[in-house]
Amino acid sequence: MILGMDWGTLLLGVLVFFARVLDVSVGTMRTISIVQGKTRTAFFLGLVEVSTWLAVVAAVVNRVIDQPILGVFYAFGFSTGNVVGIKLERRLAFGHTVFRVITPEKGDEMATSVRAAGFPVTTFTGQGMSGLVTELYIVCRRRDLKRLVPIVLGIDPTAFYITEQAGSVSKLRRPFMTPRTDWRAIFKNK
Repeated sequence: MILGMDWGTLLLGVLVFFARVLDVSVGTMRTISIVQGKTRTAFFLGLVEVSTWLAVVAAVVNRVIDQPILGVFYAFGFSTGNVVGIKLERRLAFGHTVFRVITPEKGDEMATSVRAAGFPVTTFTGQGMSGLVTELYIVCRRRDLKRLVPIVLGIDPTAFYITEQAGSVSKLRRPFMTPRTDWRAIFKNK
């Protein structure tokens, strides 16, 4: 026995914890899929989420009065699932984003470098607090920001940038120089 729990209760508590982490993480991904209009993905994620949730609730509800520690496992699983879901979504980086950069001096150089990396960019001239500025307007996949931000800050570390979620995109050119990093890259190198 550990902390007054038998091994069965401890095992059930650990299973409840991990099941809650799974269903809450999937729920986070489902919510993001809904916001981005990915109905099929949201449908299947919802099916997994609710099925897991029902199994957990069925295992815990009748026992939580006699074994309150199961409620603690349930709560910790929920909280951990929120964090895991957010981190997972950031890593997968679904959807598209509008990446705007404002620079006072290096707009042309920055636009040339961004285009050389394979990203389409539109520039605008504007008026900032201290004079003329150039705004670079780039629409890209969210996961491409990992490549774009270092390019921009490498040219002008003081550049101001902002990202906004792009609801729908009529046409998107993907970078033509993106190296393959998935499982197919193994076979391409041979």
